[in-house]
Amino acid sequence: AAPAAEEAPAATAAAPDFDFSQLDMPALSSTMKEGKVVSWLKGEGDAVEAGEAIMVVESDKADMDVEAFEDGFIAAIITDEGESTAVGAPVALIAAEEADIPALQAYAASLGGAPAAAAAPAAAAPVAAKAAPKAAAAPNAAASAGGRVVASPLAKKMAEEMGVDLTTVAGSGPNGRITAGDVTKAASGGAPVKKAAAAPTKPKWQPAEGVVAATPTARVLAKKAKLDLASIEGTGEFGRVTADDVKIATGEVKPKRKVAAPGAPAPVELPEGLVPFTGMQRAVSNNMVATLDCPVFRASREIEMDAFNALYQQVKPKGVTVSALLAKAVAKAIEKHPIVNSSFRPEGTFFNKDINIAMAVAIDGGLITPVLKYANERDVMEIGENWKDLVGKAKSGTLSPDEYNSGTFTISNMGMFGVAQFDAILPAGQGGILAVAGTQEHIVPCKQSILGMKKISKMTVTLTCDHRQIYGADAALFLKTLNEVMMNPSQLL
Repeated sequence: AAPAAEEAPAATAAAPDFDFSQLDMPALSSTMKEGKVVSWLKGEGDAVEAGEAIMVVESDKADMDVEAFEDGFIAAIITDEGESTAVGAPVALIAAEEADIPALQAYAASLGGAPAAAAAPAAAAPVAAKAAPKAAAAPNAAASAGGRVVASPLAKKMAEEMGVDLTTVAGSGPNGRITAGDVTKAASGGAPVKKAAAAPTKPKWQPAEGVVAATPTARVLAKKAKLDLASIEGTGEFGRVTADDVKIATGEVKPKRKVAAPGAPAPVELPEGLVPFTGMQRAVSNNMVATLDCPVFRASREIEMDAFNALYQQVKPKGVTVSALLAKAVAKAIEKHPIVNSSFRPEGTFFNKDINIAMAVAIDGGLITPVLKYANERDVMEIGENWKDLVGKAKSGTLSPDEYNSGTFTISNMGMFGVAQFDAILPAGQGGILAVAGTQEHIVPCKQSILGMKKISKMTVTLTCDHRQIYGADAALFLKTLNEVMMNPSQLL
């Protein structure tokens, strides 16, 4: 038998006399005996910080990130991606100073990260024992079972830059690993090459079945937010869920806007953030809140508009607007139903002697209601002139308080915007407000028509009333009278 000294492995080189740390395969569970390096998140020469994830390890239970415990630089990766090693075995060396990387790489060559191969059975035939030295004389194979190339990260990077096919390079490192020097020699043509073989496609890393790939911070945040990691789309390396992905899911962080494709229209810039109310907007807001204490009801009715529209076409050249005609018509209907012009008092119903029609007007930055006073008593031409003057003052902000806060009944007209029907909020201190929608054409039966049908124009109006002193019958009768006035508008002149 050969002397025992010939079988002894080479002694490990002495540790370098400078500051560095050794990263060992961690025990990720109580039953874990060895771990597999799924992927390195950092390469040789990369700077790392304490607490930063540097590799993904597959244990007997799950894939987990392994973090660096100290700041420094990855000097040497001993256990490559896809390789397994025993718990506690070195997988990488971290240098405190970048200048110490070459010395640590030389030291790493004497360590070796992969566990020793199982010893041959003691009962092996003598012929096999004699054949072993011959086999050992052959160049170390750079590819493990399955044809995977074993090379250091730096060697892989250099091979890609130099255009060297790693499957043709014989490795001189531990366990036949290809080093950066091997790639340099192969590029210059000074190194032995292996017989070319078809390079297998490197499989894409996938986490173990039932395990969601996520960073440690992402797992903590998801647990705190009570979110299922499986429901979050990961944007990190290998599709891992990152902390930002969790924050986007919780609304803490806004997702990054995708850049528009070349030639596509630029996205519309929309306003963002708090814009303080102006004095007018604050007043409108307060008035709306004040109406919440008032019990209201609403009643709607269709109004026939053909005769009214014909009258408008007659007076339009004289400067009379639809708003002026509507104010006059509503005021004439109120004369027969003064209850809708009243207001509530704790002691009873307060009837307003005058019919002052407030007309809602939208202006830049707010809403205001100029008032057409004594609308039932004045000529429609005079009302038209008054309305034109009030609108001008509203837009310039020169209305006096009496010109916008003396209304006893309000009209809100959105017919010019094509609105089919809407409800208006009752102003505080008034008994009713009329919401006027747009005019629409309808086909109705007609005995006088040749086809027995005719086309007429109708609009829908909705009356909102204070139910404390105005009842449903009052609203219905008022709307009936308003329809009669609109169908016979000659009384408006």
